[in-house]
Amino acid sequence: MLTDLPNILTLLRIASIPVLIALIAFASPLTDGIACLLYIAACITDYLDGMLARRWKQGSELGRMMDPIADKLLVGALLLALAGYGRLVDGALFAAIVILVREIMVSGLREFMASQRATLPSTRLAKWKTGIQMVAIGFLLAGDSMPRLIGLGDFSCTTLGAFLLWFSVIPTVLSGWGYLVTGLSRMMSAHRNGSSAKVSH
Repeated sequence: MLTDLPNILTLLRIASIPVLIALIAFASPLTDGIACLLYIAACITDYLDGMLARRWKQGSELGRMMDPIADKLLVGALLLALAGYGRLVDGALFAAIVILVREIMVSGLREFMASQRATLPSTRLAKWKTGIQMVAIGFLLAGDSMPRLIGLGDFSCTTLGAFLLWFSVIPTVLSGWGYLVTGLSRMMSAHRNGSSAKVSH
């Protein structure tokens, strides 16, 4: 149910998105710092909702559907906002494009698998991908002004975030390829079964 704490945490993660985008738009050291802290809190809810659902046996189809949607909305919206405000440096925009294309493709594959009464379970590589992307976005939100605000001098969170975003492309592509192979295999199997049924008929 939506009133279960794990699902509430997932909904809070979704609700944080417009607030984070507004903070990005202000583009000041203070708002960058607040955005980074709020984002860290949102990432913690991503860990907590799954852990609490398992511990309290509150797992549900609704929760399993909402959790990956919340992650994709959070990552996708923030990457678009960062790109729109010119905060994806060192070609990180192209890494963001790869990430978004992969997420759209996997969502389509999951929809097809659901129509076949099958699933496309998350892999360990995909979890690594999500983890690296979340850390990268955290640094990108912090920007370059926040480190100076807290006494870190000229340390560039933006450059480190761009590097990590590029690094996340490796598990992004590899896990996406694995999902694509699984989905295509299922499609060909469904096509063969459909052809066999027509011949038998």
